[in-house]
Amino acid sequence: MRIGLLGTGPWARMAHAPALGAHPELDFAGVWGRRPEAAKELADEHGTRAYDDVDALFADVDAVAVALPPAVQAPLAARAARAGCHLLLDKPLATTVERGRAVVDAARETGVSSVVFFTSRFLAETEAWIAEQAGVEGWFTGRAEWLGSVFTSDSPFADSPWRQEKGALWDVGPHALSVLLPVLGEVGEVAAAAHGPGDTVHLVLRHTGGASSTLTLSLTAPPEAAGAGVELRGAGGVVRLPESSEGVVPAVIRAADELLAAARTGRPHPCDAAFGLRVTEILVEAETLLSGGPGAATA
Repeated sequence: MRIGLLGTGPWARMAHAPALGAHPELDFAGVWGRRPEAAKELADEHGTRAYDDVDALFADVDAVAVALPPAVQAPLAARAARAGCHLLLDKPLATTVERGRAVVDAARETGVSSVVFFTSRFLAETEAWIAEQAGVEGWFTGRAEWLGSVFTSDSPFADSPWRQEKGALWDVGPHALSVLLPVLGEVGEVAAAAHGPGDTVHLVLRHTGGASSTLTLSLTAPPEAAGAGVELRGAGGVVRLPESSEGVVPAVIRAADELLAAARTGRPHPCDAAFGLRVTEILVEAETLLSGGPGAATA
């Protein structure tokens, strides 16, 4: 499968480009970026071609991987799908329901496959844990804490404009939801949402199967307080998401494996664009509660 990369920022450099270049079943065919000089630099590093015209890249490949801000990703992903490209996307799929639905509709209409990269769903140890817990009945409640120090450390993402604008809800909220939803089931309601210090937010979710969950999300935690964890409590006891020592590049390679399988079989992946849209819908509902009115739900 010939695949192109959209994006040239830190995430493209540290995760996507190395994974695409190392994958034995992918031909890393080119890079497009909003800064042509950065696209050329990244392409040269990986022995591939820089494209100035994104539509020319779409015409030359079978799939695209996207490492761009969500507001940029969504319209380009829909455009790529209409050009017949399979989609390896990043979270969040979009920051509005309308833009996320446009990606889903384009993929459905053209029959292309899609995978949205939620890190915990593609790390071998954590994905196995999620699958195991999803098969257990009787969960009572869950608690997810995703505390980053992006804005309180020397993180390469500290200068990210979209993270500065949208905060932890949209950056790490998708990670928490990607673990809770397959285990506790569909969210029927965001029951409460409150601001904490910095960009920290607290959410309370009611799941349609009867369980509830709480989420604490932050990009402004002190470095000493940073970390991620999920705890589930139910009839079978208490379990916690294991830590993974696996790096992000193997996880992206595994996501590419899943995209290849979906493209070959035509079977939707559990983390496809439709799942990404559902995550967006939940986050928009939470954002609306945090803003105190329905106006923030559309943009």
